[in-house]
Amino acid sequence: MLAERSQAIEITLDGNGTPHQSVLLAESLELLAPRPGGTYVDATLGPGGHAEALLERAGENGKVLGIDRDPAAVAFARQRLARFGDRFTGVVGDHRELETIVREAGLPALDGVLADLGISSLQLDDPARGFSFQHDAPLDMRMNPASGGPTAANLLATLDERELSRILAEWGEERAGRRIARAVVRERAVRPIETTAELSSLVSRIVAATSGRFRIHPATRTFQALRIAVNREIEGIPALVHGALSVLRPGGRLAVISFHSLEDRAVKTAIRELTHPCVCPPDLPVCVCGKTPQVRSLTPRPVVPSEHEIRRNPRARSARLRGLEKI
Repeated sequence: MLAERSQAIEITLDGNGTPHQSVLLAESLELLAPRPGGTYVDATLGPGGHAEALLERAGENGKVLGIDRDPAAVAFARQRLARFGDRFTGVVGDHRELETIVREAGLPALDGVLADLGISSLQLDDPARGFSFQHDAPLDMRMNPASGGPTAANLLATLDERELSRILAEWGEERAGRRIARAVVRERAVRPIETTAELSSLVSRIVAATSGRFRIHPATRTFQALRIAVNREIEGIPALVHGALSVLRPGGRLAVISFHSLEDRAVKTAIRELTHPCVCPPDLPVCVCGKTPQVRSLTPRPVVPSEHEIRRNPRARSARLRGLEKI
C-alpha cells in the first residue's frame, strides 16, 4: 500500500561526506510497480538513486534509461550504476524532449517513467553552481552550465523591474517581490549583483525590514524563483507528462515527485486534463467532442513523506508524489 513509507537510500556525493537520500523511494516504486524485464525511464536522473532501485526491481533483463540536463549528474550516475552494465544508459538531455530521446534510444513502449523534479543534492551542495545562499559563489543556477543560456546573474542584470517583480511573485510566491525587484534595480545601477552572498544579503535586508521572524531563510523564495526562471522548470512539466503518455505502453505508469506548490499544481493540472479531456460546454447533456480519457489517475490526493522520512531527510518535507496509468 502507498501508506507504507520508505527509508531513504543514502550515498556519498563527490567524496565530501554529504549524503543524498532518494525521496519517496518506496512509494514511487509501489506506484510504478516495476516488473521483471521491464523498461523504464528516470527522466530526472540526478545521482541515480531512483534509477538504481528500478534496475534492482526490474531484474536481470530490465533496463533503465536515465536523463538529466546536468552532465555532472549523468557522469556521477554512470559511475554509480556501472555494475548494471548495458542495462543502464545515461544521457544528457531535457525531460521536455522525453519522446524524442526515447525514440532515438530505440526503446520499445515503456513500462514506466519516473520524474523527481526540481534541484538535486548534487547541484544544491556544490558551492560553485550558485544554487544556494549557504555558500558564496557566482550566481549561475543553470542545471546545465554548458547550455549557453542566461545565468541568474544575467537575469538580475537585464530584467526590468516589472518583469523581475513578476518572476519573484509568480515563481517564488514572494510577497515582497516588488520591493526586492526595486532594490535590485537600484543596487545594479551602482554595482552588478553577481554572487549568492550579495543577493542573499540584499534580499534579507529588504524582507527583514517588514517581516520579523522567519520560518525559512528570507532569501529562499527569491532563489527559488530565479532558479525556476533560469531553467524554465514549470513550463516543462506539461511536456513531460504528455511526452510520457506518448512513450508508455497501455498499462504503463508515470510517477512525478514535486517539491513545491507550483510544481505540484502543474502536475495535477496536466493529469486532470488527460483524465477529463472533454471540452464540451458544461450545459450540454452529453459529450459531443469525442475526447475520451487517456489515463487513469493513481493518486486522487498526492502522496507525502512520512514523519520518519522527514526527520531522516528534512529536504523531503515538501515532496508530493502523483501518478497516472495509461489506458
